[in-house]
Amino acid sequence: MVRFIDQHRDAYGVEPICAELPIAPSTYYECKAREADPGRLPARHRRDAWLEVEIRRVWEENFRVYGVRKVWKQLNREQIRTVKCTTERLMQKLGIQGVKRGKGHKTTIPDNLAARPADLVNRDFTATRPNQLWVADITFVATWRGVVYVAFVIDVFSRCIVGWRVWNSLKTDLVLDALEQALFTRTGTKGLVHHCDRGCQYLSIRYTERLAETGIESSVGSVGDSYDNALAETINGLFKAEVIWPRGPWKNLEAVEYATLEWVDWFNNRRLLEPIGDIPPAEFEQAYYDQLGGQAIAA
Repeated sequence: MVRFIDQHRDAYGVEPICAELPIAPSTYYECKAREADPGRLPARHRRDAWLEVEIRRVWEENFRVYGVRKVWKQLNREQIRTVKCTTERLMQKLGIQGVKRGKGHKTTIPDNLAARPADLVNRDFTATRPNQLWVADITFVATWRGVVYVAFVIDVFSRCIVGWRVWNSLKTDLVLDALEQALFTRTGTKGLVHHCDRGCQYLSIRYTERLAETGIESSVGSVGDSYDNALAETINGLFKAEVIWPRGPWKNLEAVEYATLEWVDWFNNRRLLEPIGDIPPAEFEQAYYDQLGGQAIAA
């Protein structure tokens, strides 16, 4: 309404226009005064304007994937105290929202003829310490130069991605390189269980021999559907929803590889994960080791 008056005031004057509209001239002049001097705005409006800047910053800094709850949690982690409904109202005003996950696609090729280890997990994806249970899986990304594949190895305790690899082939080297990165990153793999689906890459002789060499016990899903490896499928879904779909189309393998590098660093060190208390995986693991240290000192 103020904009309408601005557009026609030179031709008709403010008071005659206001006489025809449900607005008093004093209200119009007060609105214009507040535009010229934001200090005259009510305290709530000034705080909303400040919060809008912070909300957009948090959303931008986190790959534009956070919805209302995650933005609200991150604001409070930064000591920016607000309530969830205010965050929701201002995000709607700004026209920003979190990403929505779609249905996943199966990438690994099952090998029903190959001998496979027993299912030691039985769909119970819980762990009480780091390096107790790893899960592994593959997803794919379409590029202008053909399909590329991304393999992840995830520590179930914290959901930390401990190994990953991007390659243009589904050969065993793809998953083996991801495993080697995980082994390089982590120490103390005694008693570790490695779980995957029935993909022929994971059942290959080279892969199973490498697990045996390092003393890692292998586990393979017994039923043969996505629930056999649900946690890894969840991470794949987040990867697609937070990186691949919003930032595509992709030119080549190198572009996907660099984006994956950025996302894994953010995911491990800054992304808030609800199953571990809305903190990043690295922080969750550090809290575990700090607690162990405290118990050792107390003993």
